[in-house]
Parts: sequence; C-alpha cells; structure tokens
Amino acid sequence: MNDLAGGRAEARPDTRARIQAVALDLFTEQGYDGTSLREIAERLGVTKAALYYHFKSKEEIVDSFSADQLGRMNALIEWGRSQPEPHSAEFRRELLARYADDLYSGRFLMVMRFFHQNQLAFKNQPAGAKMRDALIDIIGLLAEPGSAPTARLRAGMAVFALNTSWLLLQGEEISDEERREAAMEVALDLIR
Repeated sequence: MNDLAGGRAEARPDTRARIQAVALDLFTEQGYDGTSLREIAERLGVTKAALYYHFKSKEEIVDSFSADQLGRMNALIEWGRSQPEPHSAEFRRELLARYADDLYSGRFLMVMRFFHQNQLAFKNQPAGAKMRDALIDIIGLLAEPGSAPTARLRAGMAVFALNTSWLLLQGEEISDEERREAAMEVALDLIR
C-alpha cells in the first residue's frame, strides 16, 4: 500500500519529508504560483486526499520546509549574539563560515533558491518575511552598529554572495564545495 494513503498507523515518518522535497523541487522548477497540490500529489504518485492528510495547502508545505532552515538561521543568530567579541574580523569570518556550512548542507541552498525565485509570491507571506528578517539579522551581525552605509552594504553583499552562488555560477562545471569556496572567498573579500 502506498505510504501516503491510509491511516496514521501506515504513514511512514519520512512521508512529510518526501512531500516537502517533491514540493520544493516543483516550486523551484515551475514557480510557487505555477504548481498545484494536484501536481505535487501526481509527482508523488498519490491522491490529492492522501496529500491533504499531511498538508492542507501549499502554504503549509512552505512553512514546514522553511521551519528547519529558520531554526538553523536563528541558532546562528543566537550564537553570534552570544560571542564576546562581535564584529571582530575573526568573528565575521567564523559567522560567514558557519552560515556557508549550513547553506551548503542538506537542502538549505534549495530553500534559499526557492525563496529567491518566488520573491513576489512570498513578499507578504509569513514564511518569506521570517526568512528576510533572519537574513537581515545575520547581516546586522556582520556590520557594527552605526557603521557606514558602505560597511552595511558590504556585509549584505557578503551574505548574498553565499546565497546566490548557485545562480551566478550556474552552468559552471564545479562541485558544490568549489562553489562554496568561491562564494566564501568573495564574501570574505567584501567584509575585510
């Protein structure tokens, strides 16, 4: 029996993760607005009712796969705020390295790609606002309070260098590690 159909006892623990992964792929390929719950169910090989058992809407799916990434970003922000020497060169390097490690692990980069490609759809949605706020907090940790606009802009561009490396280096025959290293080099140059 298909693991998405049937009662609670038959649902496998990885079912939600499979739904999230398929939805994320479709949302990134076709756009959030261009993807329906029916298409997600079809790609999974289940009925729409079986999908509804786990998620009632596309928004619920986005909220669910965003929650993990937001948790990681918030943990990084908490770590940054707890450091004894915030804004030192060593602190900024470590903050960017930790962010890059999170970004290039699991599907975090895919989630950031999804938000980048679907900005209009999520401009006023809670998930988009939370991601935007977390990015602003991370950028704020890189620039000293009251710093010049150019320093704040460099901090923001350093974070966006990591976030958009998939876009700016697409078509390149390089590994994710090489992409991460190139993005880190640019990010570090920007905050020096």
